[in-house]
Amino acid sequence: MADIELSPASSTASLPSRVKAGDDWSRIIEGEIDARHADIYGLNQHIHSNPELAFEEHKAHDAFVAILRYLSFEVAPRSYGVDTAFTAEYGSGGRLVVYNAEYDALPNIGHACGHNLIASASFAAFLGVAAALKKSGQPGRVRLQGTPAEEGAGGKLKLLAAGAYEGVDACLMVHPGPGHLLKEPVRSIAHVRMLANVKMSIHFTGREAHAAIAPWDGVNALDAVCLSYNAISMLRQQIRPHERIHGIFRATGTRPNVTPANCTVEYYCRSDTRAHARQLWERVKKCFEGAALATGCDVRYEPINSYADLRPSTALCRAFVEAMPPGTALYDYPVDMLAGSTDMGDVTYACPGFHAAFALDTKHGEANHTKPFAAVAATQDAFERAIACGKGMALVGWKVLTDDGFARQMKTEWEEDMKVANAE
Repeated sequence: MADIELSPASSTASLPSRVKAGDDWSRIIEGEIDARHADIYGLNQHIHSNPELAFEEHKAHDAFVAILRYLSFEVAPRSYGVDTAFTAEYGSGGRLVVYNAEYDALPNIGHACGHNLIASASFAAFLGVAAALKKSGQPGRVRLQGTPAEEGAGGKLKLLAAGAYEGVDACLMVHPGPGHLLKEPVRSIAHVRMLANVKMSIHFTGREAHAAIAPWDGVNALDAVCLSYNAISMLRQQIRPHERIHGIFRATGTRPNVTPANCTVEYYCRSDTRAHARQLWERVKKCFEGAALATGCDVRYEPINSYADLRPSTALCRAFVEAMPPGTALYDYPVDMLAGSTDMGDVTYACPGFHAAFALDTKHGEANHTKPFAAVAATQDAFERAIACGKGMALVGWKVLTDDGFARQMKTEWEEDMKVANAE
């Protein structure tokens, strides 16, 4: 944290406790974010320059805790039993809005998903809403939740299990994506759906033998791997266009002259809903069972962190479009900027939420999870785009806290959507 330069004392500390009814809340919110621009940028660059993998984000965690305390916020480090999660909250009573800050990176390619920008946008939104709450003195709470390990390890699943999203009225975050898919001036898409993902490790167990002296004594687990791989490849012809099945070989033997007795593969099955992803997995599972039967192997399944589909709140998405500069945000778009899966999906099953996408200045071949995307995520332009989304999210959060009619509409829509989701 010592290498992050901080601006003089927080502007929130000098704000009066109440304001007149005619105050321009967007000016107050955006003004606070602008006042902390240098601090947010310093944190952004610190995270990008120190990429850390899932549940190892100690530098990012410590930097967040330090800067939030410097700005006079109460912070709970290592919150909810997760070593690299933190929780900062401001306000009292009323409704509660949460902004998720992700900050984990990817092996070998660093911040190739731009989580430093997610952290910056959520930090900015938190600061803006906190300033408005302080200035108004009205009931309402805003929370910045550090959410480690989104990249495959399911950090938010641990937080959900520990109760981090209980009593939350709305949870918001934005995620960067490839900008070459959009046409200026459009830079963000609000209503982003992402796929549910069932993840499994599959272990085949056979029997070792000398592959030359007595191959007939062996039960070849690698044969089971190959049979299942080919069966799944054929199954792909019979699945829906939005569904995905993909996997890798984790362990396939030690030497050519030893019949492999223990082989492991890892597979993801994605579909549009949690229920449909589970149904797809049952079809894929038959491929493994058939391969085990054909080769004489035993097979067992080890669940990995599975993610629910992302079900964005219609009300929150429309409010985000209205909050952004005219023409820069669309509610929906035919191009899939983010077509993967995220543990934020599980959060949207726990409370109303959204996970908008915003565009970075990329070229073809520079989408998420590539080294060029990681390079773009470090640029000043990428940071400014994240801050613009942070301002939009802050205005939406303020609407949730202050507009009773909007809050009721948002909750009603979410409850109706959950009836549909849970009936599938």
